[in-house]
Amino acid sequence: MSPPSAGVRAVNYLRFVFALVVFLVSLLAVFPAPTYLAWQLSIGVTEWGHVLALIALLVFLPGWGRTRTGRITAFLGVMAILLALSPLLRALPIARALPGEVTSAFGGRNPRQAQDAPARSTPLAYRALFTGVQSPSIRIDTMTYVSRNGKPMGLDLYRPANPSGGLLPLVITIHGGSWRGGSRGDLPELNRYFAARGYAVAAVSYRFAPEHPHPAASEDVDRAIQFLKSNARRFGVDATRIALVGRSAGGQLALLEAYTKGDPAIRGVAALYAPSDQVFGYENPSNPRVLNSTAILEAYLAGNPRTAPKAYRTASPINFVNGSTVPTLLIHGGKDELVWVRQSERLGAKLAAANRPHFFLRLPWATHGCDYNFNGPCGQLSTYAIETFLGEVMR
Repeated sequence: MSPPSAGVRAVNYLRFVFALVVFLVSLLAVFPAPTYLAWQLSIGVTEWGHVLALIALLVFLPGWGRTRTGRITAFLGVMAILLALSPLLRALPIARALPGEVTSAFGGRNPRQAQDAPARSTPLAYRALFTGVQSPSIRIDTMTYVSRNGKPMGLDLYRPANPSGGLLPLVITIHGGSWRGGSRGDLPELNRYFAARGYAVAAVSYRFAPEHPHPAASEDVDRAIQFLKSNARRFGVDATRIALVGRSAGGQLALLEAYTKGDPAIRGVAALYAPSDQVFGYENPSNPRVLNSTAILEAYLAGNPRTAPKAYRTASPINFVNGSTVPTLLIHGGKDELVWVRQSERLGAKLAAANRPHFFLRLPWATHGCDYNFNGPCGQLSTYAIETFLGEVMR
């Protein structure tokens, strides 16, 4: 057999390099991200792993097995495919158990039925990984709920374009961003999804640290809720049925509002990868190459636990769990490099000790911001859990 030509050797080499890069990237599906950029990449690997696995199949183009380099390339490709598919494979048993677990956690009675588009029939649909979820059209109205020193604070109100009739239960979503950034326009797919299914969804803005430290953001969230309740009839919403949903820093704000205001209209709160104990977070910081969580907390709370103990105490929802705490849904990735999953585990334990209705959806493969892909494993499971939760608490 004659040796391969220079052109064939070049193709084999490029194929090997490609397989090596895909393999190294796929390692982020199981290992913690070492840097901020790697964390961002890990969201893609874990939540679009099925796409990465298809890309890895390119190493098996004709001729891959004719040389030693080709066989090594194929081995790397197989390993990359298995790693890339591992989040989806780990999601399967969670999806099978989720319907019964989340329903029973909140009573399992007769949940509110969707008024418009059908709800998810299954926690994880393979087709939706590629095609997404189709929903009817909705309407979005932008309005100012308060002015702070001449600066308008806004919210976006999502509602069905053609509501079925009656007042709509209200879901208030609070964005993340380390209390120093982010936008109410972040990750709008969940807002659109619930608005298409018979809810009014208000995505609210709030003031940022360090210019406006705690409790400024909490005051804004509370003011937005009061604005919506005061104008409930005009907006067609039911001021007696409200649920809060927040991500990351927004999850902390949602939990704090739900746990401290004693508002009977707030029926429940869902928090995704939220820091619920700020002293614990300060004492257990994230990898500074990924995120300087210590500096973020010092900016948000205007000091450290020694210099600003009251701020750390009053900004920690875990301190306010009691016998009347509202039903709580917690969602957190086991591979979260920004907010340790122990935050939600500890809050779940506190809720259990107080005998309060709650459910903790732990996603072992997932990292911070895993629901960025609304159709990925985390996005589908978390949406199903939140939808079931809302159906139970919004009766």
